[in-house]
Amino acid sequence: MHNFIPPERFFPYLTWTDIEQMPDKENVVIIQPVASIEQHGPHLPLIVDAAIGVGVLGKALGCLDPEIPAYALPPLYYGKSNEHWHFPGTITLSAQTLLAVLMEMADSIYRCGFRKLVLMNSHGGQPQVMEIAARDIHQKHEDFMVFPLFTWGVPNMAKELATQKELELGIHGGDLETSLMLCLLPGQVKMDRAVKEYPQGLPEDSLLSMEGQLSFAWLTKGLTQSGVLGDATAATEEKGDRLLASLCDGWVNVIRDIYRFQQPDVTKR
Repeated sequence: MHNFIPPERFFPYLTWTDIEQMPDKENVVIIQPVASIEQHGPHLPLIVDAAIGVGVLGKALGCLDPEIPAYALPPLYYGKSNEHWHFPGTITLSAQTLLAVLMEMADSIYRCGFRKLVLMNSHGGQPQVMEIAARDIHQKHEDFMVFPLFTWGVPNMAKELATQKELELGIHGGDLETSLMLCLLPGQVKMDRAVKEYPQGLPEDSLLSMEGQLSFAWLTKGLTQSGVLGDATAATEEKGDRLLASLCDGWVNVIRDIYRFQQPDVTKR
């Protein structure tokens, strides 16, 4: 049931008495992986985002100092994936539904006595929902510290492993995601179906971009026929191993920082 997560770090394996008697609950780090079930091209399974998020988290928790209390909740497999809904297999929630689930999950974690919650998001289509949820949860419970983080947001080796074009445009099912999947779930990757397809028709000589500070709304079918945005043919397991190790190191460091973190308070001077 725990998949990549070390069993001693898997929240659902605890008993209610374990939680009731847990010391220093205010500083225990609870991590909610949030992902999606959506198309990732003809060569990758629908579970890519969840597999990467839980795979990275599991490796990080396995490397974390045992003295730092941190637990993973079961992943939320469904996310807001409506940009992919023209491709068969994609399952999507509305932003309102996902937000409600996150808010009510957080209420339960708060009621248990925990005060540090990480929303570890692995799907690029919903970071805004994580940010809204985190702010609203903190407004509701002002002593609840909430961290809306992106799995890929920690320092990692992506820039050393992929081309500049891939880093800019390879945002879905390309080199990096495919390499990680060759490392995490190699039996589910069909490299004989891997394709190279970058988005066409993007604005030229413009401040506007597909992703960035000045972006435009898009649906996947308007950018790619295969569902891939990037070069999946360049992927290798060796790249995946190196990328996973670097993401693991980044997450070990950020979990340690969250464990030490104290909410700023201007009244305490």
